[in-house]
Amino acid sequence: MRKKWTAGLTFCLAAFLGIYDFSWAQNSASAVEQFAQLRDRANAARKSGDKRARLQAVLEIEKLLNDAPDAIELAAKAYAEVGDAEHALAALGQFADLGQADDALLGGESKNFVAIEKTPQYQDILKRFAGNKSAISRSEPSFALHDSGILAEDIDDDPQSKTFLITSVLEKKIIRVTREGKAQDFAASPSHWPVLAIKVDAARKRVWATEVAMDGFTVVPKSEWGRSAVLCFDLSTGKLVHRFETTEPTALGDMVLTPQGDPIVSDGAGGGIYEVRGDRLERIDGGDFISPQTVAMHPDGKHLFVPDYARGIGVLDLASKGVAWLSASKHALNGIDGLYFVRGFLIATQNGSSPERVIRFQLDSTLTAIVSEEVIERATPTLGDPTHGVVVGDGFYYIANSGWNAIDDHGDLKAGSKLTPAKIMRLRLRNAGN
Repeated sequence: MRKKWTAGLTFCLAAFLGIYDFSWAQNSASAVEQFAQLRDRANAARKSGDKRARLQAVLEIEKLLNDAPDAIELAAKAYAEVGDAEHALAALGQFADLGQADDALLGGESKNFVAIEKTPQYQDILKRFAGNKSAISRSEPSFALHDSGILAEDIDDDPQSKTFLITSVLEKKIIRVTREGKAQDFAASPSHWPVLAIKVDAARKRVWATEVAMDGFTVVPKSEWGRSAVLCFDLSTGKLVHRFETTEPTALGDMVLTPQGDPIVSDGAGGGIYEVRGDRLERIDGGDFISPQTVAMHPDGKHLFVPDYARGIGVLDLASKGVAWLSASKHALNGIDGLYFVRGFLIATQNGSSPERVIRFQLDSTLTAIVSEEVIERATPTLGDPTHGVVVGDGFYYIANSGWNAIDDHGDLKAGSKLTPAKIMRLRLRNAGN
């Protein structure tokens, strides 16, 4: 789920069979609460003009967010405010090392860095920013959706009919699409809310999805904002079989199925991970996430790879609820919307990075560390805002040009913008080092 309305480590993981050491990460306050407290401190320091206090709060935010790129750049600005040119340049360089770019700085808007903008180091960083925005494409178009107004969000495969099921945010429904792009309606949101996540359980002839009354969206009555539910449909007929709604406000925007066919859903607004157990939704995390997205199942069945839009990729132990974070010292791991484990790799649709991209991270043999990365698509005319994907055979299919960049925080079309048909792109995995 594109997170425009939500909050936008050097931790060495232990060897497998230890597997992860979680003792360091326990805190009585949830990550959401910690983040809010630190933001309040930083904002209060800014209002009072205490630049040193603001820098301290920003550095604590950077630590909480596991050295996420946007937190690193925020630290660079805070260093510049207190006149620490050396650390400001070092932070900007680290931001560039992570494959990131700042369009405003490239456009000459350097008010935060006036004191260093003429230095050779700063000019070199701008050149690296430009290089990080160069186009890369290792995928190919599969088909385009003909209806430009649906705002496509999630996609999954129905192997029996050899079709895709795709969710619509603005038209509040699920469509069935052939491999050639011919679409027909499958099911509508029973509450007339945006439909976000979807997963097909072909073995049990079920389709699981989520509907979310997204806070602030004008296409949803204000009285219903903050509500969301998990839906179960019959795969053959599209008939609604079950509906599960949380009692507390949530935005259940992303989903994965366990091997037993039970949905695990993420609350991108409130930080929770939930599982459908029997006739209810049960929270299964310990409060370490700020904005969790599409979870990927770990092959051991005991852990989950959880992409947090703000904090990076955490590995959640289902027994202890502890979390270990994959190191972000060499890789930008924030801003991930969809995450998929494929043969020792994590493929990510990363619409919260700068630039947005689809990327593949190779894990080591213990699945506890990232050893390399490969950009699949970046800065191309076809990419737009990528959202989610699905592996079908030897192909990874993902939604590009979803349309999120054309709407504002209320779900309304931005002035001067228009929605254009989403594209389904395909990466041939066997031709990409796999």
